[in-house]
Amino acid sequence: MKKFLLIFLIPLCQIFYAQEDCATALAVCGNSGFSYTPSGFGTQELPDGNCGIYVEKYSVWYKFTIATAGTLTFVITPLTTAATDYDFYVWGPNVNCATKGNTIRCSTPYTSGATGLNMTSTDLYDGAGTSGNGDEWVKYMDVLPGQTYYLLVNNYSANTNGFSLTWGGTATLASPFNDPALTPNPFIAPGTPNANPANPNEVIVCTSPAVFDFSTLSAGIVNNNPNFTVTYHTSQNDALSGASPIVTPITVNTTTTYYYSIHYTDPTNPANPINSCRQIGTFKFKLGNITANDVTMNACNNNNSGIATYDLTSTALAVLNDPTATQKYYPTMADLNAGTNEITNPANYASSTGVVYVKVTTPQGCADTATITLNFFPVVVVNDATLRACFIEGNPSTGLFNLTNASVTTQGGITKKYYPSLTDAINGTNEINPTTAAAYTAPNGVIYIKVTNGNNCYAVAKVTLIVIPPVYSTVLKDKIICMEDKTTLDAGPGFNAYEWSTGATTQSISNVGVGTYWVKLKTGDCTAIQTVKIYPSEQPVISTIDISTTTVTVYVVAGTAPYKYSMDNINWQDSNVFANVPRGNNTVYVKDSYDCEPIHVEIVVPNLINVITPNGDGVNDVIDYSALANKQNLIFNIFDRYGTKIFQADKTNGYKWDGTTNGGKKVPTGNYWYSVTWNENDKKSTPFKYTGWVMVKNRE
Repeated sequence: MKKFLLIFLIPLCQIFYAQEDCATALAVCGNSGFSYTPSGFGTQELPDGNCGIYVEKYSVWYKFTIATAGTLTFVITPLTTAATDYDFYVWGPNVNCATKGNTIRCSTPYTSGATGLNMTSTDLYDGAGTSGNGDEWVKYMDVLPGQTYYLLVNNYSANTNGFSLTWGGTATLASPFNDPALTPNPFIAPGTPNANPANPNEVIVCTSPAVFDFSTLSAGIVNNNPNFTVTYHTSQNDALSGASPIVTPITVNTTTTYYYSIHYTDPTNPANPINSCRQIGTFKFKLGNITANDVTMNACNNNNSGIATYDLTSTALAVLNDPTATQKYYPTMADLNAGTNEITNPANYASSTGVVYVKVTTPQGCADTATITLNFFPVVVVNDATLRACFIEGNPSTGLFNLTNASVTTQGGITKKYYPSLTDAINGTNEINPTTAAAYTAPNGVIYIKVTNGNNCYAVAKVTLIVIPPVYSTVLKDKIICMEDKTTLDAGPGFNAYEWSTGATTQSISNVGVGTYWVKLKTGDCTAIQTVKIYPSEQPVISTIDISTTTVTVYVVAGTAPYKYSMDNINWQDSNVFANVPRGNNTVYVKDSYDCEPIHVEIVVPNLINVITPNGDGVNDVIDYSALANKQNLIFNIFDRYGTKIFQADKTNGYKWDGTTNGGKKVPTGNYWYSVTWNENDKKSTPFKYTGWVMVKNRE
């Protein structure tokens, strides 16, 4: 046997007559046993010539075909111990009902108990009027493949006690249900197993009573086995015979047992005996209506935006604890009823507070609706804050801030993270790590703190960063003093503390000379360092001194005008011209507006010779400036009245002029001009220029 069961039968209590005739005999397919309760008789097709003259009382006809050769036995056993007389008759092989002839096996004794074919009996017929021994048993049959036989089982005692029939021997009966070539897949009973395995499977309906289309079960039962069809019935007898099939949707309930009958049709041989085979089963309907639960869910109103993101799917099991059910979400009940505007992103649904509607449908098609109330978690309350920090020395536009000190919320159970921009805070990108946040260098600006509570909701606070700039003294200025002088430095009032580079902690320091000083000026908690310099005044420089006869003109550069001039360091004048300066060595003094120690230059007012008579008498023969030979760059030039240079006296000629040109020719008698220039032997190499005139009397 390659299939476990060909026909599923339960004891019958229905009255029917179709199987009480040979022409409508029930097909027996396969060697599985079955039980049956005859409930009447059809057309009288007895007596039989081999077993005497009898009548059908409670009878049923069967037809079976041999699949494999061998011996065939069967046992008919009454289902009760009460007196029940069962007879049987076998015709064949390959006879038809109209001309089937006499039986080839039969048993008709007037006794109760089991009867049938066995391997030990030798008689072919047993009963009154036969040669049998009256033990109710007859000899087995030797059968060949393809042979078809008819079997009549008759309850001669005419009661409603059924029987069971089991097969034996080495032969097998033909069946499409145990042929792997015909049934490559197992048949699947409809519905789900009953809690009590002895009861039929259960098919879910959403209401009871309900209108049900049985054809929707067929594909699942057949399970892709070709050439099989399924019919549905309200009685076992109809299922066995295929009579009165349910062909349109009908109203069903959860108390009635329904039958399905699987039927094979040989596509190449409509007369194939196995075409009469049916495999039947039972099922009932079970009420599967569902009740969806209304639920409430909370989500974060992050940053108090008025919108939260809800995962509607997270409520699925709370709405209906059935993971096989499908759920669809709609913004309104009207949309749910119409199937419009379905929420297509239920796992990431952005919404304010309110209600959405969910339609729950089981795989069996049962549905219900529920509401999902959308609420906000309590918002995270934050406030903007301001942090101030002292400027950083060396980079006064920046300050060092401790962001963790920003007081942005009073709520407990929160975490804080720090970000350079609002976008970063919302997206959680470019976080300022906690170590950096505690010592954050920044100019004036803003940062953002993301405050998150235990519900993972957040709000973002803005923190304004203010760099406290350095506060310097407006009265403390660089000074210029005479090198030898001392002065006072005063930082002015208004500071909380002072600390000078001299160690003084007073507002001012005195008796300080030329140099560089600093003072730390404290304003509030911040300290600025201000540097101040005391410069020495720039001394004036005598750039040139012109001496014209007894008039001395002093030219001064550098220093700070106006200048003062003196020849004795006692009497001072504003003019740079001194008249009637005596011949010989003199001193010129100059000071500028700072009235510092004056500078001075030694000058020589040469002796004035206005007439020479170069006649060789040794008296007034030459102009002689050799006394100035020790001066730097000494030059002595003679010019005629037209300004033409006619002679230059230098160290080659002893800085003397004897009234001749450089070529040695005597000049004519007349007036001549001369100039003497040199640089004084002082630190500045002060240039001097002395001018005058002379009359030359040449007698030649």
